[in-house]
Amino acid sequence: MPEAPISTNLEFEPQVFSKQSHQFWTLLILGWVGYAFFVFLAIIRPQFSDPNFNLQGQLLNLLLESLSGLVLCYMQWRLIRKIVHLPMNITLFWSFFSAFVLGLIYNIIKLSSFKVIVYNQRWNEAWNMLEFGGWFLFSLATMFVWTAIFFIMLYNTKLQKEHEKLLRAQNEAKDAQLQMLRYQLNPHFMFNTMNAISTLIFKEDNDRANEMLDKLCEFMRYSLDQNAKSETSLRREIDLLELYLSIEKVRFGERLKVDIDVSSDTLNAKVPAMLLQPIVENAIKYAIEPKKEPGLIQVNAWLIDNRLVIRISDDGPGKVQNKGLGIGIKNTKERLNNMFSGDFEVSLESNQKQGATVLISFPYMQVH
Repeated sequence: MPEAPISTNLEFEPQVFSKQSHQFWTLLILGWVGYAFFVFLAIIRPQFSDPNFNLQGQLLNLLLESLSGLVLCYMQWRLIRKIVHLPMNITLFWSFFSAFVLGLIYNIIKLSSFKVIVYNQRWNEAWNMLEFGGWFLFSLATMFVWTAIFFIMLYNTKLQKEHEKLLRAQNEAKDAQLQMLRYQLNPHFMFNTMNAISTLIFKEDNDRANEMLDKLCEFMRYSLDQNAKSETSLRREIDLLELYLSIEKVRFGERLKVDIDVSSDTLNAKVPAMLLQPIVENAIKYAIEPKKEPGLIQVNAWLIDNRLVIRISDDGPGKVQNKGLGIGIKNTKERLNNMFSGDFEVSLESNQKQGATVLISFPYMQVH
């Protein structure tokens, strides 16, 4: 099933806002409750000793002042949420311009309710520029602070979403490259196998050719089923390797000896698909084919310091041929580099007496 394409729309998904809206309402309610408590302690409480003090009016005015501020902040939140996907300079301009307008409205509401509720005057009675200006500076500062908080919240979410999209795009690009590198292996293996089947048919060894063709079909079916993705588990890699070796045993008979010894705690390790087969194929080509006597290929895997170590060794001529590296080792390094971002080691060495050894090491991660 094809994966859904990455959205290029910078607006946020509804589920993001559902979580963010919860944070917003929590912050808004606590903020304005704190504002009311501060005003009560700083302005209303010190006036208790005044015989003309209108406590009921002051409390009602404080309630109206806090509720109106909360509503205006909600309007500001809605506005910034709609424009946060615009370029930053435009978003900043409209955010703080709207904060200026809402601060002016908030100031009028506060001053008017104070006149009407606390002093029983008309809403605009006895206004002067000094009084209005003093109140306005505080109202404007209040709206600017809330605007800055909203802007940081929303813009931070935007950056997080863009970062997630970038990471997702990078991962999909890595998967595509790993898949492309994997597809380079199948034609190489197919050519060798079909050439062997053709040779068997030419020699009129039809039973072995038919057996080899059946094994090849089974291998390709298993390969396509298990490697639809670019990564798999070591357990499945071993299964795939055994299928491949069963094909080669039809070709080489008793000349090919195999010893696979893999620690059980490594079987769930994440590895690139078809990691082992091309390396073993190289070993067969340069260690088994040139000899008339039986040859041995050993495959081992174990964990050391939370790293998976894989060793593939043979008892061939022993001289490492650079031309024998071919697509196998080169492709292996490229795919490991894509999967583990350079945190891997691949070495190819001649054994002291005979044969060659490939050592692979990379971080142990369990396949999901």
